[in-house]
Amino acid sequence: MGVLAQYAQHLALGDNTPRITLGEGATPLVPAPRIGSPLGIELYLKFEGQNPTGSFKDRGMVMAVAKAIEQRSQTIICASTGNTSAAAAAYAAATGLRAVVVIPAGRIALGKLAQAIMYGADIVAIEGNFDAALTIVRGLAAGGEYTLVNSINPWRIEGQKTAAFEVVDVLGDAPDILAIPVGNAGNITAYAKGFREYRALGRSSKSPLLFGFQAAGSAPFVQGGPIDNPETVATAIRIGNPANWQLAHRAVAEFGGGFFAVPDEEILQAQRRIAREVGLFPEPASAAPVAGLVRLHREGGLPRGAVVVAVLTGNGLKDPDVASRSAEGAIVPVPADADAVRRAISG
Repeated sequence: MGVLAQYAQHLALGDNTPRITLGEGATPLVPAPRIGSPLGIELYLKFEGQNPTGSFKDRGMVMAVAKAIEQRSQTIICASTGNTSAAAAAYAAATGLRAVVVIPAGRIALGKLAQAIMYGADIVAIEGNFDAALTIVRGLAAGGEYTLVNSINPWRIEGQKTAAFEVVDVLGDAPDILAIPVGNAGNITAYAKGFREYRALGRSSKSPLLFGFQAAGSAPFVQGGPIDNPETVATAIRIGNPANWQLAHRAVAEFGGGFFAVPDEEILQAQRRIAREVGLFPEPASAAPVAGLVRLHREGGLPRGAVVVAVLTGNGLKDPDVASRSAEGAIVPVPADADAVRRAISG
């Protein structure tokens, strides 16, 4: 059905807004008792990796592209660490628009770059990081020739808020805590908007605390200011100067909660744990909230008995190199006979 049709009454759609879709939304909310129970919480994982291009970006992109078409734009443009470029390119391909994506050279997971290539985007790699790329595309879009579809585009936030609607629709109320990765901070802003609107309509009785998790090497919210050279294995949140800085701070101030940092090794541990104890394969950035919840529990900062939704923002197949490197040396060929296989599996 897609989010534009499913939540039309809650979105700013006009008569001339095309109801486009690639089947985004309606992603599962998966109980994770093997992880949550030891933490003393009721944990659910919102697996956005089941969206058409494998990340939550599709929710906002369908709205941004629909509005671009409504405004008779011919070309959309974005800066990206990967997921935004894939979503922009896919929805442009589906609607006949041109997509231009500017990426930091050598700093984008190949699974994501492959998507943008296959969808036919015009790709420009710059010798700089994401923040430099965003500055460039903002300047280009200011001239009116291109429609910017990064999360500073308000229609992106409008589409992404539908994930909060889905959480409430499934649980019957808002959770006590929403745990979410934070890079450019558009998604935490969007969830806040969705929860705020549903509560105003009486669809929920409360608002969740917002726990935003960043990688320790790329944690401007935690450090209190921009970072010139952010570093983390979690490429989707490798952003040193978030575009939605003020909106995200306002959301956390309104709802309560905070921003927290977790080191890369704990993020990768959480990624493996989610895969092996829940059966979902998230990309590294998506594992940051689970890593953060484990750390908060260890430090005594996680309310016991809380209903917690952790957002897994992207599919692990977006960045398979990280997972593959962790398995190096673990798979050793044996002779092609049953006895050899039996010896291998018997330890």
